[in-house]
Parts: sequence; structure tokens; C-alpha cells
Amino acid sequence: MNDGKLKVEIWIVLGLSLGASAVYSVVSLAAKLTQPGGLRRSTATLNGSQSPREWLDLTYQLLGLGFAIVPVALAVYLLTLDRNQPPVRERLGLDKGDAWSNIAWGMLLAAVIGIPGLGLYFAGRAMGITAEIVTSPLDTYWWTVPVLILAAVKNAVVEELIVVGYLMTRLRQLRWGVPAILVTSALLRGAYHLYQGFGQAVGNVVMGLIFGYWFHRTNRVLPLVIAHTILDVFSFVGYAVLRDHVSNL
Repeated sequence: MNDGKLKVEIWIVLGLSLGASAVYSVVSLAAKLTQPGGLRRSTATLNGSQSPREWLDLTYQLLGLGFAIVPVALAVYLLTLDRNQPPVRERLGLDKGDAWSNIAWGMLLAAVIGIPGLGLYFAGRAMGITAEIVTSPLDTYWWTVPVLILAAVKNAVVEELIVVGYLMTRLRQLRWGVPAILVTSALLRGAYHLYQGFGQAVGNVVMGLIFGYWFHRTNRVLPLVIAHTILDVFSFVGYAVLRDHVSNL
């Protein structure tokens, strides 16, 4: 595939997924900045209820999770069409490391990102540059926790396979330098988190640089998916379980 077609493909994949999220996030940030109280009094809501009727809410939640994976399937499929390139499993490192190795590295990466991330969030709230993040406003049903876990897995798969695995692979094919690839991937990650405020956006840029460098050195995306899943499970499920305590902080 020539460079021109490759660039068009990248724009299409991002336009169907996290590139579109970045645009909406910028608009959301502008809305928060221009409302009374600014970011200090604003809220960023994740995993919101879709209907007051339980069965319909569950249906919408599962449909949203399922269709969100489609751009990932498209990105991976497009990688399989490359001629004179190694198999996708090799290019994304899905054939490297056993299960325990991937889990161990994922847990380590989650700790490296998660612990400073909490401090950055509370610091951002104190400075008024981060919105209050409500990670699980879902009503509590028997399926709430499983759906929140699925949402965490979905976020991890979409973000790490598209922003790291797919995008970095394609930018390599365009012969971009390593610094430019890492910065581009990290800035995109920060951009689609801007709806949470500047503090969280900066934190996600740092996360993107660390995750991107890991992929550059190892060509392994699975530990990143595991790390991201762990972070979101703690955030989503932890908030759901401790909602009353969190709201009193």
C-alpha cells in the first residue's frame, strides 16, 4: 500500500473511533470551561444509564459495548491485508510471552500508571483544572458489576489496539521517527480525555508515552490491554461499590 492510501486509511479508522472521540472531547471541554464555575464545578460522567427500564438499559449497554469493538476489528483486519509484512500476531506481539508473563507485566504497568494517576486527579481537582469524574452512575442491578468489567475490557481493547498497536504500526510504515510516533500516539490519547479536564488529559499523555515506549521496545500490546483493564476495573467497580463514600469526599 502506498503512503497516500495508508494516510487515508489511518484517518478513516480514527474517524470511526478515537479520533471522533477526541473531537467530541474538545467540544465537551469548551462547554465545561464556558459554564458557570468552569471545570471546578463540572462533572465528567462515564458508563451512564441508557434507560430507566432495567432490561432496556442492559440491552443498550451490551449493544454499545459490542459495536464499540467494530473499529478494532476493522483496524486489525486492515493490518492483515498488508503484503510482505509479518503476521498481525507477530506485529502486535500477541504471540509473545505466556499468560502469567503478560499478567505480571500488566499489573506492574497498572501500578506505575495508577498510583501517580490518583494523585494527579486529586491535585487537578484541588487546582480546578479537572472535572469531577463519575465513573459508574449506573443504577445497581444484578448485572451492574459484570457490565462495568466489560466496559473496562472494551476501553482497554479499543484504546490499546488502535492508539498503540494499529496507529504506531502504521506510522512506522510511513517511516516516521520514533519520537514523533510516541508523541502523536500520546497526544491522541490525551485529546480524547480532554472532557475530563486538563489534569486528566496531561496524565493520559504521560500514560501514552509510557505505553507507547513499552510497545516500541517490546512489540507487545497484550500487557497494555491488561494494565488498562485493571485500571478501569478499579475505577469503575471501585466507584460503584464505594459510591456513597466517594461522594462525601
